[in-house]
Amino acid sequence: MKLLDGKAVAQKVLGEVGAGVRDLRARTGATPTLAVVLVGDFAASKIYIANKKKAAESVGIASRDHVYAEGLSQPELSTLLESLNADPDVHGILLQLPLSKGLDEDAAIAAIAPEKDVDGFHPLNLGRLLAGSPTVVPCTPAGCMEILDHYGADLTGADAVVVGRSRIVGKPLAQLLLARHATVTMCHTRTRDLAAHTRRADVLCVAAGRPRVITGDMVREGAWVIDVGVNRLETGKLVGDVDFASVRERAAAITPVPGGVGPMTVAMLLKNTLAAARRQLGLG
Repeated sequence: MKLLDGKAVAQKVLGEVGAGVRDLRARTGATPTLAVVLVGDFAASKIYIANKKKAAESVGIASRDHVYAEGLSQPELSTLLESLNADPDVHGILLQLPLSKGLDEDAAIAAIAPEKDVDGFHPLNLGRLLAGSPTVVPCTPAGCMEILDHYGADLTGADAVVVGRSRIVGKPLAQLLLARHATVTMCHTRTRDLAAHTRRADVLCVAAGRPRVITGDMVREGAWVIDVGVNRLETGKLVGDVDFASVRERAAAITPVPGGVGPMTVAMLLKNTLAAARRQLGLG
């Protein structure tokens, strides 16, 4: 069984981003800058933003935090996003989700300029992905693909099963796998006989949001398993959507939790930020 080490792959990506930032600064004098917007008092979001800021600093990307514990109205949020859209020194905008109660996430995402949308959630960017000509790819799905590529997964003609249909992970990941010539099945909460689908998978990607929902008897011998889930049990232990102990006995390769897909999300965000800066500065 091969352990798919997301930390190692993330460090490789961050190294490439750091080299790209230095090249951009040498050629243009500009520093790629990411504006992070958090509206609401969410402990997990604050930790995530702190991790992003630390990673950004490590590769030379500037990070500007706009944090509002509570009380920002929809018009005020729109005004903030419009000001960041208009600021030539800001190359990427990250709207940390969820937003506080009463705010329209879809409207806020749509208010971000597509060229500064480094999460890849703007309708235009999602449409480009569906059309097969992506500009910005959502970070977690992109990280899943980066892991598969790094470890040499053969996706052409493979039976790929994606469990979970969110627009953040499941749907974009299915499109990325299709673009690599995999045959893709999407499963979700209304799927009948989930195990019948997962047992067929050469590549099984799980983003269900339920701890240990995939067990060893649901996985084909020799499958590659990408576990996107992060769930904290009452004991405080972090586990994935895959029951690691039983699935590892059957899988050819598997991502751990933590240390699998999680580190890739931040790395791909910074890769997207560098790419956005390059496009806005005329470097393609």
